[in-house]
Amino acid sequence: MSTQQTKSQRRGTDRKFKTFKTMAGIKALVGLSFSGAIGLTFLLLSCALEQYGVYWPLFVLFFYVLAPIPTFISRRLSDDSDVASNACRELAYFFTTGIVVSAFALPIIMARRAVIQLGACGLVMAGNVVIFFTILGFFLGFGGGDDFS
Repeated sequence: MSTQQTKSQRRGTDRKFKTFKTMAGIKALVGLSFSGAIGLTFLLLSCALEQYGVYWPLFVLFFYVLAPIPTFISRRLSDDSDVASNACRELAYFFTTGIVVSAFALPIIMARRAVIQLGACGLVMAGNVVIFFTILGFFLGFGGGDDFS
């Protein structure tokens, strides 16, 4: 009798843990979606507010799309051995860093050349911070292990 009870208790605990793990993943996904929407709202405000009125800051969207691509490629190409450093992964981090720095530099250069106003530049910077932390959160939360490994 006691082994039957412990097996059923263990199954119940396993189900609860699986449900908790699924709910945690859904909560993380909803949180990342919400923060991404906030970042894009900052970017759109920098363009659409009446006192700014130019849509040049939307070119930062290209950097948002390009930022995770080197990491995706390096994870696909590199083997997951226990080495401290991987040349493919390090090169991907280098390219990703260049893309992120470029995303912050573009609005600064546009503000210095008077293409956009300083307020719009500040809103783009705020949007950049939120969006890139969202991308980082995605990689930390969902980029860990594959189901096949």
